[in-house]
Amino acid sequence: MSVTPRETPTDPSTKGEIPLTGPLTALFATSVGVVVTNLYAPQTLIGLIGPSLGLAEASGGLVSMATLLGYAFGLFLLVPLADLLENRKLIVRMIGCAAISAIAAAFAPSAALLLAILFILGAACSAIHILVPVAASMVSPEQRGRVIGDIMGGLMLGIVLSRPLASIITANFGWRAFYGVSAFALATLAFTLAGRLPERRPVARSTYPFLIASLWHLLRAEPVLRRRAFTASLTMAAFSLFWTAVALKLMQLPFELDQREIALFALVGATGAAVTPFVGRAGDLGWTRSGTIASHLLVVVAFALAGWAGSSHVATPLLSLLLMGAGAILLDIGVVGDHNLGRRVINLLHPEALGRLNGLFVGLFFLGGAAGAAAAGIAWAWGGWIVVCLIGAACGVGALLVDWADEAM
Repeated sequence: MSVTPRETPTDPSTKGEIPLTGPLTALFATSVGVVVTNLYAPQTLIGLIGPSLGLAEASGGLVSMATLLGYAFGLFLLVPLADLLENRKLIVRMIGCAAISAIAAAFAPSAALLLAILFILGAACSAIHILVPVAASMVSPEQRGRVIGDIMGGLMLGIVLSRPLASIITANFGWRAFYGVSAFALATLAFTLAGRLPERRPVARSTYPFLIASLWHLLRAEPVLRRRAFTASLTMAAFSLFWTAVALKLMQLPFELDQREIALFALVGATGAAVTPFVGRAGDLGWTRSGTIASHLLVVVAFALAGWAGSSHVATPLLSLLLMGAGAILLDIGVVGDHNLGRRVINLLHPEALGRLNGLFVGLFFLGGAAGAAAAGIAWAWGGWIVVCLIGAACGVGALLVDWADEAM
């Protein structure tokens, strides 16, 4: 199958030139972990950022949505450049742009300007999904599940640590300080990657308009890509919904937590990230389908526990908090499982189109994430925590229905 009108389907691999050593793998994992913190930190800060800039309660989710929506934009329109331009320079320039955007966010005087800056910041953070294909291209197909799992472990750790990190910095210095710290970290990362990343020169003989047009051809031609992106978007919507709204719930009865205590609660999610390398290896062993179904079941169970934890039927506040923590862990494991197994499948489809495949896959599921973040504020204002949990559980059920339809085909 020809995936673009003007390209030679040759694997633009760096394998054989620079080996993917342990330290280099650690650098990839650290890089994606540092960059991704900017996407999820706003979820735990909406209760502070919104009021400080005059946003209504139902509009608070826009703060989280803006970054995720920008991220999806970058995945569709910037990540495909990885199949056209030298990857190291592209990655360094995008992360440098993210650093500039983060410092601008720290000084944003109004909600409208902050939302625009966060959109640009999110778009630049899509460099993550140029880093992952670079690493995947450096090893054999039989090892890609392990490598992707190891690197995505850094990504998931960055996701779960972003919330407590943002809460701790905000509790001591205010929400603007988080973006100042992030700008420094991103600038340091850009300089490090400029000296350590291997070059990866794609062999595609095409133009940018043809690359973008080929996204539709790839999506239409690959049913596996469509299914995996759809279930990933559902689980990502559930994930964003939960972590955007849970900070608001934890401030209320029976929890009544402050920002520092919410930060400690967010650390609970870090245990979910610990399964990431094992999920990649499960895919290598042929357990992709069973692992995917189990992941979607965990999303449903997670919201059932979270709904119970937030109800008035639990005996003690401590038990409520333990149930909420268990729900957070199971949700993170379910989302990690779905995304890592899906990414492994996607990265085996077309070696010559890794940038576009990753851009499509992740871009589509981050559209789901943006929708979940926006829905969190509306659901919270309309029906509170129980409505949030019902919508999240429905996302998990929808993913299970896709699994069932896939089996029936």
